[in-house]
Order: sequence, then structure tokens, then C-alpha cells
Amino acid sequence: MSKLYVVPTPIGNLEDITLRAVRILKEVDFILAEDTRTTGFLLKHLEISTSMISHHKFNEHTSVDKVSQRIKAGETAALVSDAGTPAISDPGYLLVKKCLEEDVAVECLPGPTAFVPALVNSGLPNDRFCFEGFLPQKKGRKTKMESLATESRTMIFYESPFRLVKTLGQLAEYFGSDRKASVSREISKLYEENKQGTLEELIQHFSAKTVKGEIVLIVEGKVEEKKKKKHESKYQKDN
Repeated sequence: MSKLYVVPTPIGNLEDITLRAVRILKEVDFILAEDTRTTGFLLKHLEISTSMISHHKFNEHTSVDKVSQRIKAGETAALVSDAGTPAISDPGYLLVKKCLEEDVAVECLPGPTAFVPALVNSGLPNDRFCFEGFLPQKKGRKTKMESLATESRTMIFYESPFRLVKTLGQLAEYFGSDRKASVSREISKLYEENKQGTLEELIQHFSAKTVKGEIVLIVEGKVEEKKKKKHESKYQKDN
């Protein structure tokens, strides 16, 4: 049956690929890849020879019609990003939306997503959280940070290693330097690091080193003053 499969791929360790993902990538008629070189490396490792088509943020607006029509005509396709789950801060949303509008079946496989292990490793509340992805680089950045200063849920951000310290400093400015946070980088890779502390402590830690790898930043939501005092009182009593 014609269908679009959304297939998560490893964010680091290639062993994180699922058996089902491997089977789907072998069986579909073609693979839509964010970067054919990156996906080509993965396919070679998995001994998969399925043909690839480039599908990225610069061409997806013009390619979704053609792709959805190919699938509607009877072909099957797998959508992958360079790493993780497509459409999560990566291309994919427009194609999924178009396929659903055209009554084309869409199935998303479970699999790697960077923010999940980062959230769990943070030690911050994960019963309620909001995913913000990448903050605006220029226009709207100040407004976004001001609006999030009172957010009570744990917040999740993606960030470039080159902007990490600057972003931590800006968050400290709007949220307060004592706000708890966690930085995860190189998730599932050899040099994975998960560092927890206040925003000020994280600024000091990452200012003293060269930062590499993709970054997931977890920030504590604003705690009501009454709850904060109660928590601090209990902590002092226990210690």
C-alpha cells in the first residue's frame, strides 16, 4: 500500500537504529533525505541500496506536491533527516501535512529524538514541559525570552555550540542567574556530556572550554515564590 513513512535515524551511535527502521528503509521505493551524503553513510553502514532524493528546508516548499503525487500513485517513501526524528526542528512538517491533505497514509516510526534523553538526564520536572526548539537568532529573540520568563513548565531548547554561552547569558538575564538548567551535548556519542547547575554555573563551566556537538538545553520553569520557599525550607531541614 502506498504510504509515507517518517523514519527516525540515530543522533549519534549507529546502533540506535531500530530493526523496523532498517526493514522500512530497505522496502520503500525511495528515501527522502535531508542530506544525501549523511544518509548515504548510514545506508552504506546498514547495507541498504534504496535510491535517495534530496529533501531539505530549501526545496521542500517546491517538492512536496511532486512527492505526494508519487506516493498517491502507488509508491512508498521514507522520510529521514540527518539525525533524529524528521519534522522536529527539521524538514518534514510540510510533506506530512500535504500527504494528509491528499489522503495519503502517513506512519511515523518511534525512535531517536535528542530532547528526550536530555530531559530525563536533566533531573528537572518532566511531567509537564514545552519544546521551544531553536530560539530566534535576531528578530523576536528578546520578545520570546520575555514571554518565557514566566513559563512554569520545564523548557527545552536546541542550540548551536557556537551560541551556547551567549544564550545561557541571555537566559540568565531574563530568567535570573540562579535558575536551574542542564546542558546535554554529543548525546549517544563517545564524548557525551550532561552538565547540570544554575545558569550562572553553566556559563562558567562552558566559558572555560571549547564547546562541540549539537546542544540540547533544558531550563527549569518559574517556580512560584511560595513553593520555592517551601522547597528550600525542606531542603535545609533534610540537610
